[in-house]
Amino acid sequence: MRLASLVAKGRSFLGVRVPHARDAFVDVSSLLESAPRELGAFLRAASGEREALARVVRDAPERSLVGVNDVTYRPLLSAGGKVLCLGLNYVDHANESPYDPPKYPVLFARFATSFVGHEQPIVRPSLSTHFDYEAELVVVIGRTGRNIPRERALEHVAGYSLMNDGSIRDYQMRTPQWTIGKNFDRTGALGPELVTPDELPDGASGLRIRGLLNGKVMQEANTSDMIFDVAHTISLLSEAMTLEVGDAIAMGTPGGVGFVRKPPVFLTPGDVFEVEVERLGTLRNRVVDESELAKS
Repeated sequence: MRLASLVAKGRSFLGVRVPHARDAFVDVSSLLESAPRELGAFLRAASGEREALARVVRDAPERSLVGVNDVTYRPLLSAGGKVLCLGLNYVDHANESPYDPPKYPVLFARFATSFVGHEQPIVRPSLSTHFDYEAELVVVIGRTGRNIPRERALEHVAGYSLMNDGSIRDYQMRTPQWTIGKNFDRTGALGPELVTPDELPDGASGLRIRGLLNGKVMQEANTSDMIFDVAHTISLLSEAMTLEVGDAIAMGTPGGVGFVRKPPVFLTPGDVFEVEVERLGTLRNRVVDESELAKS
């Protein structure tokens, strides 16, 4: 099952794409009117609402279908919940960076204002031209837990999605902590859909991940190349904090990012960056300048 936070005709709704309607979403919000219209809030809703999802999708009438070309994608998760991000978690990216490969996850946070949805413009800020790309796999938590054993960690996964962890490199490098360079408004993208674990290998392992700039492959690796896999990461993070339903963990980016290239490659207005993960799909965003956005 594939779920998304969407808008059509000015109305926000939770959509589900299913095998019998691959070119359309079931408008769950029209069938479960009391249910939240944003994915994170829906995952946190009462169990009765979640249990009703499979039923309404299976029996969805034709009137509840909305074509994929008739929707606008919101950021997959936009209400509450933590967005935790791993740095240097692919072997090749750790080797190309000025840092040693981590013996413990390198962790930072992103916040809701830094994200846009699939096919929405990401914004190069007026303060910097050092706007870099990072293709990432994201895991979304579906069951709250603390001190989660590694062997039980995947039981806490609601599904997987994609992220462009867009980074303002010169601001990121101004401090030992990376938060400021990772949280300029609308510099990252999250989506397009949450893919449930039954459609993927355990821990989303063994999948090709790529980052493409204007159709050219800039990053390519396999999710098996992660230093800390999904189960290990969930277990380690839950030693320190309660992982709650609707929280997201971005699992790091492969090698090939722009700032280490010679010469460096940064995103410029008009560029299109795509994140691809095998069996999950593609997250695509065009780059605009902040000044251009202000005129619209």
